[in-house]
Amino acid sequence: MKIHKSTRLLPAQRKEIAARYFQKGVRIATLSRDYRVSRNSIYNILNRARSNDFSIHPSTNKRYRCLAYGLKRLAKVEAELERRLKLQAKRYNKSYPGAMLHSDTALLPILDGETALAKRETLYVAIDDFSRELYAAITPDRTQYASASFLKQVLEECPYTIEWYTDNGTEYKGNPKEHEFMKLCAEHGIKQSHTRPKTPRTNGKAERVIKTLKQMWHEKTRFKSRAHRKQELVRFVNYYNTVKPHKGINNLTPMEQLINYFYPQKL
Repeated sequence: MKIHKSTRLLPAQRKEIAARYFQKGVRIATLSRDYRVSRNSIYNILNRARSNDFSIHPSTNKRYRCLAYGLKRLAKVEAELERRLKLQAKRYNKSYPGAMLHSDTALLPILDGETALAKRETLYVAIDDFSRELYAAITPDRTQYASASFLKQVLEECPYTIEWYTDNGTEYKGNPKEHEFMKLCAEHGIKQSHTRPKTPRTNGKAERVIKTLKQMWHEKTRFKSRAHRKQELVRFVNYYNTVKPHKGINNLTPMEQLINYFYPQKL
């Protein structure tokens, strides 16, 4: 190593200055006085120490902070993967059709050509936990009467006895003697279950199918009118139930899953 003839400090002294400052907290003025150099020289030594050797004082070194941040991010990613694996292990399917129908609603966008003041329609969905069979309808609003109307449609179309699982919206809950949806459930012996308050993810299957409907049906179709939108919804539900495979049921379609359950000897 070549040392400039005019240098005031040796490498060992520079390391000593950095160590005293970072590890012992010695002040700049004290270091300047002890080593008989200017404060600017002390600052230069400390800056070089930060950039060249982050082990001197990790918390103030940029390289160390980047490394520490990366490790923290990696730990978060690993924790998230572990959480998802545990969640996947806990996932379940009901053992027979109708054991639980997950239901939810979503407001639909205003169509092109409609005024901004036009009232938005509501999408109702119900999906069978066992087969993933989908039921859907578009209603003028989201009320107990609209919920009852959708349930009537499901009862007409569904060939098996059902239980119902919904969120905690007022369209699903109220006075059992006055609420239209609850009265209809009671008339048909349908047991109701509800998500935990402020925990919408517990109704994940219904929320996921709404997302699928938005992506594969609503965003990819140009509707001429609200009547046309309802017609296209019927077509998509038919595609969803008879053509689209589902990973949750071993890449079968809902129709195949139901046939396999009711008529296993024919498969």
